[in-house]
Amino acid sequence: MHILNAIIFFAYAPALAILWYFYHEDKYEPEPKKYVIGTFILGATLSVGIAMLLEAIMVQGEFGYVLLPATAFYAALVAGFVEEPAKALAVRFPFKAGQMDGIMDGVVYGVAAGLGFAATENLFYGLGYGLGTTITRAFLTPFAHATWSAIIGVGYGLKAEGKIQSLSNYFILAILLHFLWDYFAFLSLKIPAYTIFTVLLIFINIALIRYFVMAGQREDLEKMWWYWFVGGRRYE
Repeated sequence: MHILNAIIFFAYAPALAILWYFYHEDKYEPEPKKYVIGTFILGATLSVGIAMLLEAIMVQGEFGYVLLPATAFYAALVAGFVEEPAKALAVRFPFKAGQMDGIMDGVVYGVAAGLGFAATENLFYGLGYGLGTTITRAFLTPFAHATWSAIIGVGYGLKAEGKIQSLSNYFILAILLHFLWDYFAFLSLKIPAYTIFTVLLIFINIALIRYFVMAGQREDLEKMWWYWFVGGRRYE
C-alpha cells in the first residue's frame, strides 16, 4: 500500500467504523444517513479549517500573530476553547434542519462531527509526522473527539426538546475534558508518568458516552411506547 493511501486509510477508516457503531446504537429512531454523513463531512472540513486557522493565529504563530506562548498549558487551553465550538458548528447543521429531538440524536450527530474532525486532523498529522503517528492517533483521538462533541450534541438534543435553554454547561464540560486530555498528553511527552492521567480520561470518556447512549435509548424507547399508545405512526 502506498504510504499516502495508508495514511488516508488509517485516518478515516477507524473514524468511520466508530461512526457506524454509534449510528446503529440509535435503534429506535435512526437518523437520516444524509444528515449524519453531512455532519461528518462538515466536522472534517469546516470545523477543522476554522480550528486550524484560529489555533495558528493564537498560539502556533505560522502567520506571525502569536497571542499566547506555546506552552503545554496554553496549547491545550486553546485547543479546547477553539476546537469544541468549531465542531459544534457541524452539530448545528442537523439542529437547524430540525433533525434533533432528543439525547440519542445529539449523541449520533455529536459523534459524527467529532469523528470527522479527528479523521482530518489525523490525516494532517500523518502528512507531517508519518504513518506511525496516524496509526497511533487512530486508536485514541477519534473516540475522544467523538465523546466531547457528543456532550455538546446532547445539549443541542435537549434544547431541541425544550428541556434546557442554555448549552453553557455542556460546552464547559467538553472544553474541560479536551483541555485536560491535551494538557496531560503534552506533559507525558517529557514525563511519561503523566500518561496515567490520559488513561484515566479514556475511562471517563467511555463512561460518559456509554451513559449518554443508555439515556438516549431509554428516552427513545419511552417515546416509542408513547406514540404507540396514542396511535401515532412516528416509529413505524
